[in-house]
Amino acid sequence: MGSSRLPPTSGESETHYYLSLGDSLSTGVQPIGPESFQFRTDFGYADQLCSIASSRLPGLCAVKLGYPGESTTTMLDGSLGSYPHGSQVAEAVAFLLAHRGEVAFVTIDIGSNDFPTRDIEGIAPGLESIARNLPGILADLVDAAGPGTPIVGMTMYDPFLASWLSGPDGMEFARASVREGIVPINAGVTAIYRAAGLDVADVEAAFSTTDFETMVSLEGVGRVPLNVARIHEWTWAASPPPLGPDPHANAKGYRVIAEAFATILVP
Repeated sequence: MGSSRLPPTSGESETHYYLSLGDSLSTGVQPIGPESFQFRTDFGYADQLCSIASSRLPGLCAVKLGYPGESTTTMLDGSLGSYPHGSQVAEAVAFLLAHRGEVAFVTIDIGSNDFPTRDIEGIAPGLESIARNLPGILADLVDAAGPGTPIVGMTMYDPFLASWLSGPDGMEFARASVREGIVPINAGVTAIYRAAGLDVADVEAAFSTTDFETMVSLEGVGRVPLNVARIHEWTWAASPPPLGPDPHANAKGYRVIAEAFATILVP
């Protein structure tokens, strides 16, 4: 597996791009974003990762091609968004080919919208969709980027942990969502990235997703498992209406995701 670290800066006059691909997380969606812009914000992980990486590459420019609601299927067929080259993948390939040697790194998060239902029954068909589409997407990106351009994927956090506070049934649902949902999903996605020779930002671990044992104090609630506290503090999943419940990360959560990528790219 090749190195995903940024190369040493060779000159301040060079132009460097960071290409961000994926779904709503890649665009910084939050319920506080403008509805006319599909709730996108400038406080997503791509924005914050660009800021972090700028310490190594002054003037780094983030190019965000992601689209809210994108799945691996729509990323290929372009049926959801509108791209000059037809799809997000085609647009990314065109950008990478046009800027060979100028792209510092690429990040991608995709797959959470492949699941037809938000329950256990939706896991198998969702994983089948990802397994069918993601390898080809990654192969196209690797070919277009050329050798030496890091491409890094990410695992997912579990917004369903917010159900913990709704009583015994909610607690059991939260445990099942981790045990039967996010853990096997992330294992499957990680295997695909690894098979393509790519590194993976471990967002699952950064959010302490599997840690039901460590108990911490959550303001206004009391003692809860660490993974439940993380979801409450770093996403909108436990927020009351009108802003929630919303599965997207807040600015703090996006920062955690950015730092998970930075651990690989800017150690």
